[in-house]
Amino acid sequence: MLRDSGKDWEVVELDLDPPKSGELLVRWVASGLCHSDEHLRHGDIVPRFPIVGGHEGAGIVEEVGPGATGWEVGDHVVASFLPACGHCRWCAQGRSNICDLGATILEGCMTDGSFRFHENGDDIGAMCMLGTFSQYGVISEHSAVKVDKEIDLTKACLVGCGVATGWGTAVYSAPTEVGDTIVIFGIGGIGINAVQGASHAGATNVIAVDPLANKREMAEQMGATHAVASAEEAMELSQQLTNGVGADKALVTVDVVTPEVVENAVNVIRKGGRVVLTALADPAKATVQVSGSVLTLFEKEIVGRLFGGGNPHLEIPKLLGLYQAGRLKLDELITKTYTLDELNTGYNDLIEGKNVRGVLIHEH
Repeated sequence: MLRDSGKDWEVVELDLDPPKSGELLVRWVASGLCHSDEHLRHGDIVPRFPIVGGHEGAGIVEEVGPGATGWEVGDHVVASFLPACGHCRWCAQGRSNICDLGATILEGCMTDGSFRFHENGDDIGAMCMLGTFSQYGVISEHSAVKVDKEIDLTKACLVGCGVATGWGTAVYSAPTEVGDTIVIFGIGGIGINAVQGASHAGATNVIAVDPLANKREMAEQMGATHAVASAEEAMELSQQLTNGVGADKALVTVDVVTPEVVENAVNVIRKGGRVVLTALADPAKATVQVSGSVLTLFEKEIVGRLFGGGNPHLEIPKLLGLYQAGRLKLDELITKTYTLDELNTGYNDLIEGKNVRGVLIHEH
């Protein structure tokens, strides 16, 4: 858990309430080390502290609360960091990635404002109402997606955030069309899956942009046709590949969004092209600063997307089906696994660019 911004992750023992109406007790098996949790430590995103980290998890149902229908002890689940009620305005429109229940994901409480983790009588939050860095968690059934028991949960956890977000950014939010030239800025846990998605959707050229050689090499292994170290190289290459027209879409999946990367993304796309922002930064900072005249005169678009624009309860099983069919790579994404007491090491490795995705394996 984190007690405040700027502090390290701590391993502590907490009290956990039993599941209440519509809730599940889950024994977490694995959790991806997503950069969003590390944003809390660095102050890029400020939740209610203290908070149990982790939102990209997979586990096994140990107890079913009253009123939680369709669930049994022993069911395997992948957590959706965005709960979906199924009947608010947004869910009814097929946009469950912005379901109204998501309003409390940084408060760490359940939708009724109550908490399930406690320490010496004090309420402790759970990242995205999940807290998958804990060995056990009580979560809403709206945050749980039942998955095939044959799938390795240490791999399946990745589709709860990074894989689905990156894939959706390329496939749905761009959207990538057959023959497109796609430029992807930042090849981490989201960007690498944007590479997979763009390749799968039929892009002719997939240009991965990252200053780190290991990330560029990984991108080429996952479907990128080209990998370059800088925005300048991406601009030159995209012009060459399109006879001076420019890239069709640019996807911003860097660790922290800056005005510079947004400007580079806008510059690299053609007339009528689209920039998709999936990466995050401090919400109080203005990170989109481009010429409005350029947007108007060349009809360029900048759009933001959460979870890649996909619907969690639909996308998670779909992506795992692709994995089982051998058409989506998950095993190859995992650079290294960590135990609970190695969490700070895992995030330091992420910050230093050593990992595409680290995975925390819980030991019971």
